[in-house]
Amino acid sequence: MSSGIDAADVKEIQHSGPGPDVQEFHDATAAPPKLPRGARFLRKGLCAVVFLCLVASFVHVLLVFLHVAPANTVSKRYSSQINAWVFPFFEQNWRLFAPDPESVNRQILARTARTDSDGSFEVSPWFDLSAVDGSAVEHHVFPSHTAQNMLRRAWSGYVDSHGGDDGARTERAVMMRKYLTNIAADRLAAQRGGTFDFVQLRVVTLPVAAPGSSAGDRPRKPAENRLLPWWKVPRHAE
Repeated sequence: MSSGIDAADVKEIQHSGPGPDVQEFHDATAAPPKLPRGARFLRKGLCAVVFLCLVASFVHVLLVFLHVAPANTVSKRYSSQINAWVFPFFEQNWRLFAPDPESVNRQILARTARTDSDGSFEVSPWFDLSAVDGSAVEHHVFPSHTAQNMLRRAWSGYVDSHGGDDGARTERAVMMRKYLTNIAADRLAAQRGGTFDFVQLRVVTLPVAAPGSSAGDRPRKPAENRLLPWWKVPRHAE
């Protein structure tokens, strides 16, 4: 008797219990509201920028690795593309671990020229580019990397690619000549202004005397004066 009542009670409890709310179940599985059109474009643009940055970083690391790694089939085959990417802004060297201190004092001067309407050639006085860098570095606790190295490294790259001859016979030599010329032209335009079409550089190199008392007994080496050709530059005007 009691078992029948219990079974009936169970059935009644199961039947009388609240059923699932169909409306609530439908809301839980509904799709989230769509973002505005502008927000969707912004998200896609951000994803594209991140992807391009990752690709550019990968390409940069790969090209720099091929540049510093020992010569191999890939680096030899694509040497022109690798050098075009690395030089002059991403050049790698080991001077941080094996520094090669300067053994000379080098003075880099520049002057400009322009062709007047009557066909005459007007030349400006020499301007000391190295002195401007020296004044920017002297007495500064944290001098600018540009003032310390840009002009000096540009000249070192020019000498490495040209040697003692001013003829550019390789792509890197042409690139370093343009790089050095652009630095000189931009600095002359900023310091002097005026209008000019040509730039010429003169580099005076004086060896640093050896330290110690024996240095006075040695004959002093003469200064080396190297005059570069006139180079055509885009017209600079005030």
